[in-house]
Amino acid sequence: MKEVKILGPGCAKCKSTYQVIEKVINENNLDVKLTKIEDITEIMSYNVMGTPAVVVDEVVKIKGHVPSENEIKQIFGI
Repeated sequence: MKEVKILGPGCAKCKSTYQVIEKVINENNLDVKLTKIEDITEIMSYNVMGTPAVVVDEVVKIKGHVPSENEIKQIFGI
């Protein structure tokens, strides 16, 4: 199972990122644990200055923009 974290303070872009990833997970029946991190101290621990950011298995994959469904599918290898 992959672990995916959305890092962001709860802004509209962060919510959009969560929705895009959730949609890809549901449509492809993926075994993924999706969580949202809004704590600024925890976000900073990933050395991320621009949100939203997407962390997959503790590796920052995307930061500073809302990813497309295709970007997410590439990360998941679909």
